[in-house]
Amino acid sequence: MNIVNSMKLSFISKSANESFARSAVAAFLLPLDPTVAEIADVKTAVSEAVTNAIVHGYPDAFGTVYIEVNLTDSGKAVIKIRDKGVGIPDIEQAMEPLYTTSTDERAGLGFAVMQSFMDSVKVRSTVGKGTTVTLEKNIIRSPYGKK
Repeated sequence: MNIVNSMKLSFISKSANESFARSAVAAFLLPLDPTVAEIADVKTAVSEAVTNAIVHGYPDAFGTVYIEVNLTDSGKAVIKIRDKGVGIPDIEQAMEPLYTTSTDERAGLGFAVMQSFMDSVKVRSTVGKGTTVTLEKNIIRSPYGKK
């Protein structure tokens, strides 16, 4: 599996940037010839991961959200969404449906939503150093960039 295209972007952890992030990632996936449903799945998962970084990674201040997307010759999109925020003390607990540390009206379904739309969701986190969510989706139906 070789990386055939890659992109990186970063932005301030403002809620207004969440729609930019999902649209940028979706646009980058277009050479894989995804279906409308696949694009919607990826956009939803990216929205959830970016929202988690903004709301939970940086609860009391602005920080930076980083996204890296790698496309492989086998048709896999690997999307990493990272923050350098507060981190997650217990990843297993955080990934349980309905669990939230937020005091506002959050449902605690972010990771469950990501898992339902992606082929793979991996979370790495260190308290005080941040969190990386890696989303994977197999998309391609023909060799990269060829129809």
